[in-house]
Amino acid sequence: MMARYDCPPATARLLSESQVLTYSGRMNEFTEDTVLMLRYRDGDLAAFDVLYRRHNQALYRYLLRLCMNRDAAEDIYQEVWKKIISSRGRYQATAKFNTFLYRVAHNSFIDHARRNKRYSSAEDYDPDTNIHGADEPDMAAEKLLLRRRLDEALASIPDEQRDAFLLHEEGGLGLDAIGLITGVSRETVKSRLRYANNKLRAAFMEPAARQGEDA
Repeated sequence: MMARYDCPPATARLLSESQVLTYSGRMNEFTEDTVLMLRYRDGDLAAFDVLYRRHNQALYRYLLRLCMNRDAAEDIYQEVWKKIISSRGRYQATAKFNTFLYRVAHNSFIDHARRNKRYSSAEDYDPDTNIHGADEPDMAAEKLLLRRRLDEALASIPDEQRDAFLLHEEGGLGLDAIGLITGVSRETVKSRLRYANNKLRAAFMEPAARQGEDA
């Protein structure tokens, strides 16, 4: 059975587990994502499956923390993969696949935000939910506390800083790639990341400071 956030069968025919394992034996696990996307463009469906498995959870966390709304994140997540699939015939290796993927995700988020003026809510959500499994019970409480602190801190910073931080942390992108995706200079990205990191660090230290005052 496909995971809840897998691409819809109607738009992406993913291989069975046995086929993936057979294919993986022939494919070096360190194969560049760009090469995989070129193979997928040329009809290699197993190459897409490897790409999807590598990037689906980080992409979902990026969108969920950016939107701060589960329904919106799920809609955009599905839209992004549909766009990747539908554009495969036109794909050119002009940038790393990661940059291509998150540029589609960023633009899809912007489009969604324009269509829906209010895209965030105070609903409970868990950006670190493992799509394919669950954490051990003894780790759940600690991780939940850390997640809540991070989410509260992320919600307190401007959208541009949050986007730059998430592209860096969740997408694993460098300054130039983030600048290309968001349409700003390298120095602007640097500044946004610096401010975001300072504000997040301060937000994480604040509860500890309060606890020290109460002691």
